[in-house]
Amino acid sequence: MEEKKGFFRRLAEGLSKTRANIVSGIDSIFSGFSSIDEDFYEEIEETLIMGDIGINATMSIIDDLKAKVKENHIKDPAECKQYLIQSIKEQMDVKDTAYEFENRRSVVLVIGVNGVGKTTSVGKLAGMLKDSGKKVILAAADTFRAAAGEQLSEWANRAGVEIISGQEGSDPAAVVYDAVAAAKARHADVLLCDTAGRLHNKKNLMNELGKINRILEKEYPDAYRETLVVLDGTTGQNALVQAREFSEVADITGIILTKLDGTAKGGIAVAIHSELGIPVKYIGVGERIDDLQKFNAEEFVNALFLSNENE
Repeated sequence: MEEKKGFFRRLAEGLSKTRANIVSGIDSIFSGFSSIDEDFYEEIEETLIMGDIGINATMSIIDDLKAKVKENHIKDPAECKQYLIQSIKEQMDVKDTAYEFENRRSVVLVIGVNGVGKTTSVGKLAGMLKDSGKKVILAAADTFRAAAGEQLSEWANRAGVEIISGQEGSDPAAVVYDAVAAAKARHADVLLCDTAGRLHNKKNLMNELGKINRILEKEYPDAYRETLVVLDGTTGQNALVQAREFSEVADITGIILTKLDGTAKGGIAVAIHSELGIPVKYIGVGERIDDLQKFNAEEFVNALFLSNENE
């Protein structure tokens, strides 16, 4: 529980810039308006959009807020805050089935462009799964980036899990093939694959993922499939663009949102979920191995809106 508390504190600290960006604006609207009218809603709308929450999500949140205000006969703008917080939480709720792969024999492909913290996230995820009692095998299938394999080996060591890798520049699908054989032989619960992330050449990426998928279908047909895309939280709307592009070449089942410490653009977590219907499943707030945690809408929104009241 202590670790959970520590993560919440780090999350709250990490989101302080986002909080300054969104919440102070929202609070001044709640205190500045004496009645709930269209101008009031427009101000909230603008603040949310400026806070990277995205147009789609913002519209849904505002519609929901209007319905709640009407239903509960709210007249005082200050009373709207709790309903706004609730609406944002509902927008972002990750269903329990989101982590189904943890309870099954599964293969998790992790994709993302270089520089977003992909390999690091794979290492941290391996550590988290191992700590929850899973037998994990890592596949270093990002064979194009120099040192990706070394970096992943270091994380594998730290997490205490086995890693299967190939030569730099070798065929990623061949690495996955070897890793599947190892996963079957060792009865691994989760095979975690770090795959390349070159978006500027979608054709290559599609071919590569296609090849990996064919191997998995043929060699490991009974494994549950999960494909996570890693996005850098500091890039705001650009992260949303990347998520959309990746979802065109792969069947993305979830997002890992990294670098939420120290960004003013944390609102992008809400936008991605709403715009693409792909849930944020994990968030990262730092460099340590335990700085990646399951996404929890309740905690995220509380860290955003309420932590300054709890500090």
